[in-house]
Amino acid sequence: MTADAIPLDAAVIASAERALDEIRRAREAIGSVVFGQEAVVEQALVTLLAGGHGLLIGVPGLAKTKLVETLGKVLGLDTKRVQFTPDLLPADILGSEVLEEGADKSRAFRFIKGPVFAQLLMADEINRASPRTQSALLQAMQEHHVTVAGHSHDLPKPFHVLATQNPLEQEGAYPLPEAQLDRFLLQIDVAYPDRASERRMLLETTGDGVAKPTQALDAEELAAVQRLVRRMPVGEKIVDAILDLVRAARPDGGDPVLAPLISWGPGPRAAQSLMLATRARALVQGRLSPNIDDVAALAAPALRHRMALTFRARQETTIPDVVAKLVARLG
Repeated sequence: MTADAIPLDAAVIASAERALDEIRRAREAIGSVVFGQEAVVEQALVTLLAGGHGLLIGVPGLAKTKLVETLGKVLGLDTKRVQFTPDLLPADILGSEVLEEGADKSRAFRFIKGPVFAQLLMADEINRASPRTQSALLQAMQEHHVTVAGHSHDLPKPFHVLATQNPLEQEGAYPLPEAQLDRFLLQIDVAYPDRASERRMLLETTGDGVAKPTQALDAEELAAVQRLVRRMPVGEKIVDAILDLVRAARPDGGDPVLAPLISWGPGPRAAQSLMLATRARALVQGRLSPNIDDVAALAAPALRHRMALTFRARQETTIPDVVAKLVARLG
């Protein structure tokens, strides 16, 4: 047991042991289809295990769509995909009411569910849709229900959104406002794969047979893991590290060197997200409580979409560099 570990009761230990085995099988199933990108896979899995939503940012062709589809199959989730375009309307995502006439000539409205009624929704190129449509989806992400024609409709449980965004083409796009970016638990930056992973992908995806992912969990088992994540103990040292990190990332954070570089910083939701994410990463790593390494590994994904640098600072540094310096000071 590490210095940060906390004694667990028998019920939590039994649940954790089952969860560790399920997560191990899930990672193996994902790894048989998605080659390399270990950090991306881990962060996406952490996002879902923590019960949150993720924003995947990367250039085309880096298997973002394949990753989301694979996660849906491996975790046994009902998965749907929406290609966001400028002409997409809120009703195209949420659903709408239609007037139907019965055999007795009576008329009544019937609600037809939109694609948001899924356990895992892939919002492809979310920044292509208008702000009105983005807001409709992001409100559903926050409240887990939609309201159409004055009637509220609950979304499935669990409910997750993995949105993608292309950082290159911004013409005709509508960048997500800061308040809406805050709804995403993690921002997952998808980079190019290393040579060995790309070689393996080249050989295994251009042959006669292509590997198919196998289901490792179902929706109920995923929900059980999500409940376990919220029951996992966190040491005082980790709590203080999360608070120190998030508070130092604000303009009034007190750091005389870094604070002047920051225009605005993360709010309390960032600390909540980081707390849940570190617990989930501990399970993914095969541990029953988070440590400082979990905080350091998830600091950038949890903070980089929740802060901005001043205009002058942007000429000299980047948000990841600032977060890296903040993490280095955790000790």
